[in-house]
Amino acid sequence: MIECRPFAGLGRETLDWLDTRHHFSFAHYHDPARMGWGALRVWNDDEIAAGAGFPPHPHADMEIITYVRDGAVSHQDSLGNRGRTEAGDIQVMSAGSGIRHAEYNLEPGLTRIFQIWITPTVRGGPPSWGTRPFPHSDRAGRFVKLASGDPADAEALPIRSDARVLGARLGAGESIDYELRPGRHAYLVPAKGALSVNGIRIGARDGAAIRDESVLHLAALEDSEVVLVDSA
Repeated sequence: MIECRPFAGLGRETLDWLDTRHHFSFAHYHDPARMGWGALRVWNDDEIAAGAGFPPHPHADMEIITYVRDGAVSHQDSLGNRGRTEAGDIQVMSAGSGIRHAEYNLEPGLTRIFQIWITPTVRGGPPSWGTRPFPHSDRAGRFVKLASGDPADAEALPIRSDARVLGARLGAGESIDYELRPGRHAYLVPAKGALSVNGIRIGARDGAAIRDESVLHLAALEDSEVVLVDSA
């Protein structure tokens, strides 16, 4: 089963500094049919104006992954962490028993991000934050594990959930396969470009909710950058 969720039909909220689309129910957007997908709870597509951002606010019991599409995000939190994550890279915050953080676009132009929330396997625990560069060249023609709850995925930033966040870059005409184990839920969004997924076209910033597919065959219809969450 592959359900395409076109970008134009996503929930939307606009502020003077933020234009955000919601793949799942969030804030003022509520759709009882879109409360999550497996362990995936939130996928927001945010455009943040220069010099603006999210002021300090609390989180608990959530794995929060920020994938930067354009620009950069500057982070600070109640643990004393500070960092800047650039386009193509990710940051991971395990909110655990509780943390306050802020995220700002301190760049001269627009910053675009995917913010992905995944429910943890176990509640509580000490909060943490981390970021890591993932060179674009490493993702050429293959999936790279960006964040993972599997300790064997040593190259990925750790999360406390039975889930993986993966990224790939495909040139027009290239294709890759991804095996999806029984009972798993996949959610796929092209950050750029357009793909055919098992014969179904998924355009830039569209979502694809997937289950009961043993193999995903991704064929790039144009140069593409794709993000995939595979979760219980």
